[in-house]
Amino acid sequence: MSSSTPHKMPIIIPNVRLNDGHEMPIMGFGTYSGKPEEFTRMISDAINAGYRHIDGAMFYGNEVDVGNAVRQKIEEKVVKREDLFLVSKLWPTFMSPLLVEPTLRQTLKDLQTDYLDLYLIHWPTAFEENMGLVPKGEDGTILFKTVDFVDTWKAMEACVRQGLVRSIGISNFNSQQISRLMSHCSIKPVTNQIEVHAYLNQKKLIEFCRQHAIIVTAYGPLGRPGFQKDESEPVLILDPKVKELSAKYGRTPAQIALRYLTMQNLPVIPKSSTKLRIEENLASLEFDLSKEDMAILDGLDCGYRNNKWEWALKHPEYPFNLPF
Repeated sequence: MSSSTPHKMPIIIPNVRLNDGHEMPIMGFGTYSGKPEEFTRMISDAINAGYRHIDGAMFYGNEVDVGNAVRQKIEEKVVKREDLFLVSKLWPTFMSPLLVEPTLRQTLKDLQTDYLDLYLIHWPTAFEENMGLVPKGEDGTILFKTVDFVDTWKAMEACVRQGLVRSIGISNFNSQQISRLMSHCSIKPVTNQIEVHAYLNQKKLIEFCRQHAIIVTAYGPLGRPGFQKDESEPVLILDPKVKELSAKYGRTPAQIALRYLTMQNLPVIPKSSTKLRIEENLASLEFDLSKEDMAILDGLDCGYRNNKWEWALKHPEYPFNLPF
């Protein structure tokens, strides 16, 4: 079957088991950076294709659109709410413990749901609150706030106990931050969502998370094409070795990049606005890469991080100062 053949039946997506007993589909649909007017259609296309895991965040500014699209699919009886795995993230301006629950409740209202399946601390770096999502001083630099993410986490745990969210996790945390959180939590994080792709394969952090029964979810699994700042930054899906494997397997470069991750049991959240690519990304689950070809892709690692989180370079909790 060629990658562009339309699927009569949605592809069955395997789940990964989280440390709290819940399950998360290994293929999710990312909702970062799209045109608001396209969102309802994109999510409709994704759900029709078989996606059930939808990854969002308050910062993306589109949770109302996502909520409308999901409600529409529920009303059309394409899915029930319990078929879906809805994810959102707590932005750094809301990390004060008193703000966690009201912020989550706003997300629930926007998504038109009573509960989230997964809520993540978006970054370990707290920002000043009540000044918009990107609070800047007169010199244009981001204003930080002293909030311990352990205190934020305790407020997240309270949201689990209230039934507002089923599972909680983290995003963009390094090994040291995870260790500290693990020694203070009563509910373990189920996932650490980080940038992972063949150019940044994160083997050490993945192994570290596995030792703590934390699943790593890969954002930017295609190397974030379109987010390169200039021509000096590499584009994974244009890599000659990826293109070679694409030709060998009769699959798109994106499908090769995604399968490399899902074969390591890493959930991925690719984003696309075109129906064909939305379906093609899902169809990456239909084939396997050989051990030798997995090793070729392992060899592409060059430590290229597209999302360097420059806003918080001087923050005491900036996560990327450590090797992993």
